Amino acid sequence: MSINSYRDILVWQQAMELVTAFYKSTETWPREEIYGLTSQIRRAAVSIPANIAEGYGRDTRGAYQQFLRIAQGSLKEMETHLLIAEQLGFIAKERAEPIMAMGESIGKLLRLLIRKLSET
Repeated sequence: MSINSYRDILVWQQAMELVTAFYKSTETWPREEIYGLTSQIRRAAVSIPANIAEGYGRDTRGAYQQFLRIAQGSLKEMETHLLIAEQLGFIAKERAEPIMAMGESIGKLLRLLIRKLSET
């Protein structure tokens, strides 16, 4: 399959699925967290595919790599927020684990893409 758009990139597709998973998971979190942890975790999750797309649209390979690194940082931020939410009892471990696994897969794909861009 050829890549004609950022929407064709597997890591972007998985990151979009992650956003959906987070929005669904945070719907039941305490109402008083809507501007706290809920907002922070959603923003971090949304930042991942957004930075992949923005980097794809940049003119240089180096700029693309930089945005992929920003996406990696947002992924780690999101994972940390998820662990905090689990510790606070906002999300059960059984619900957090599949989301964390999605994040790990995205992280691997981001690293591979960055490495591939460095080689060419």
